[in-house]
Amino acid sequence: MTQERGPRLDRRAVVGGAAALTAVAAGGAARAAAPRRKYAIVGTGHRSRMFQDAIWGPHKDASELVAVCDLNPGRVAYTQRRSREAGAKQPRGYVHTDFERMIRETKPETIIVTTVDATHDNYIVRALEAGCDVITEKPMTTTAAKAQRIIDACQRTGRNIRVTFNYRYSPPRTQIKDLLMSGEIGDVLSVDFNWLLNTNHGADYFRRWHSNKANSGGLMVHKATHHFDLVNWWLSALPQTVWAYGKREFYTPTMAKRLGLKGAHERCRTCPEKDKCSFYLDLAADPSLKALYIDNEKYDGYFRDQCVWRPEINIEDTMNVIVKYDTGATLSYSLNACNAWEGYNIAFNGTKGRIEHSIVEQVYVAGGDMVQGGIQPGGVTTRVMPLRGAPRIIEPWTGTGGHGGGDDVMLADIFAAEGARPDKYFRVSDQNGGAYSILIGAAANRCFETGGPVNIAEMATGLRRPAYAPMPTRNDPVPMPPRKA
Repeated sequence: MTQERGPRLDRRAVVGGAAALTAVAAGGAARAAAPRRKYAIVGTGHRSRMFQDAIWGPHKDASELVAVCDLNPGRVAYTQRRSREAGAKQPRGYVHTDFERMIRETKPETIIVTTVDATHDNYIVRALEAGCDVITEKPMTTTAAKAQRIIDACQRTGRNIRVTFNYRYSPPRTQIKDLLMSGEIGDVLSVDFNWLLNTNHGADYFRRWHSNKANSGGLMVHKATHHFDLVNWWLSALPQTVWAYGKREFYTPTMAKRLGLKGAHERCRTCPEKDKCSFYLDLAADPSLKALYIDNEKYDGYFRDQCVWRPEINIEDTMNVIVKYDTGATLSYSLNACNAWEGYNIAFNGTKGRIEHSIVEQVYVAGGDMVQGGIQPGGVTTRVMPLRGAPRIIEPWTGTGGHGGGDDVMLADIFAAEGARPDKYFRVSDQNGGAYSILIGAAANRCFETGGPVNIAEMATGLRRPAYAPMPTRNDPVPMPPRKA
């Protein structure tokens, strides 16, 4: 097996982390004279901090956070304190019931939505109707009906939404897109995709509000929307039909007893068996988790460390999905939330060969003082296997920081003063890309209930094809070197 250096990074098309931040810093005097774009954030949990830090840090010359809004006044005050510590002007604070008043008084141009998933559609639609642009965390929303409401609002107002799929911007995932676009394996016929969540990060979904499907759409929407979007984008294809099966078999009171515990309790902090439970989470040991959650429980009664064995949990921990695409390609996908390691294996089977790609991610707990979605050193493996000839190991493109180096690249793309750069990979996602990613998960949830297939076209109307990069055509010849004797 030979090793091959991957294609060189096109710095004009791929906004690499260091290059992007250097470009943002260059010419600062010219940009300082331009008015800064005004942002407001609704939802001040851990998801919002990435945007806060970008606005107060590397993109402060082009951006200003004028207001924050949340149902928890303690977290609003915590965000304001963080702004002062960053040396930034303190944003005005509002409670969630004063959302429209916040817009009238502070006049933001863009609203950043980082609330509980099931409430995204509410704030997105209200922001659009108030004349604001919207940036929303993934998933864009949680159900087909809510996706339809957002699509209708975009058509009614003439405005668009940006969905922050940071995995598209992660250098090794962008490299896979580059390989597929190059025609390295011809037309993709099928994809095998296995995503594993370990019992640190994976278990964390069962401690939080995510454990109620009404809030999160379950892991098929909240987590897998990342993965479905990657496949949609990698293939430049639209999902058509979904089959799926899901179950909750690990995070249950029965499993707690099998692990030697008496059963489920309310939360980790007050658990009488915390010394025996290997799933115990000490929120007070992490300064960020303590400041965000323990210090503000008194305002809303939300416990960030609920027991993972609670009987009322209603999301699945083991899921299998099959998706048929409009290109004829098929996806076989699995998501398991109780594994020994975190990351994924994926294989693309094409008319000219196969790409095998895997990433091992670092252990983390969402919201803690640690890198979110970071890649283990040496954790990326990619190889190309032609139908004839020797496989080649591809040297991976690399980045640093959250989500495999994707966060800084994406944030530079969002907040850069000079505006969007040309991008041959079409990594920006709007409401259409956001909808197609969550509709696969919503269809899977419906399959769990009915046992039958679901057609995506029956779930929402008015969707447009997202802007995807051109791929090899299915009419390209497929050269076939002779098999060696």
